[in-house]
Amino acid sequence: MTSPNGNVAHRSGKLHAVPGFERHATAVRQAATPLTAGINWPFGPAGHSAALFVPSSIPDTAIPLVVLLHGAGSNASRILPILQTAAENQSFLVLVPQSRDNTWDAIRGGFGADVRAIDDALDFVFDAYPVDTERIAISGFSDGASYALSLGLVNGTLFPQILAFSPGFVMPGAFQGKPSIFISHGISDQVLPIDRTSRRIVPALEAEGYNVDYREFDGGHSVPPDLVEAALERL
Repeated sequence: MTSPNGNVAHRSGKLHAVPGFERHATAVRQAATPLTAGINWPFGPAGHSAALFVPSSIPDTAIPLVVLLHGAGSNASRILPILQTAAENQSFLVLVPQSRDNTWDAIRGGFGADVRAIDDALDFVFDAYPVDTERIAISGFSDGASYALSLGLVNGTLFPQILAFSPGFVMPGAFQGKPSIFISHGISDQVLPIDRTSRRIVPALEAEGYNVDYREFDGGHSVPPDLVEAALERL
């Protein structure tokens, strides 16, 4: 399924990890080391840098999961705080992958190694927890938002929700399913100006039949806490 660098099997952006109660139960019987509440870092396969935030209170039933993607030049530790408090209060997992380069592979030309790394990390999460298949979201800020939209649309049957904060574009691909989409963007954004980005992205998605909750706000290239709260209402 994967080549040594992941570029062949994941060039389409397709993820192969599959959540499920039966899989989790089997994995728990085979697990050697339980995960702890708080930030587990590094998390996942050796050589891959990712963080997994686990809330202190885990529900008895399936647990929601958000995959959170950082912006260009950023990292997992800098992006996690935008969701960490909400994850603790609302009891959901946050998986925060780290791009192989200074930004995500699709931003640099095409899907590949970053897709494989996310796929591998999801495998670990799905082994460790009974993730609620109807409450999985992919989210991100800036380049991470562009990547969340692009990867989320290709994997729309895995991610019922896409939460994109200040995206720049959407990569073309073989889109699947009809995930619900939340997009926010500051009208004074100087990094990814709104007229060239979200104001073009949203109408195009709506024309394709996607349900988009679009919020513009007075401000620049940022993620206002009230819009994080609004985005998470759909989780």
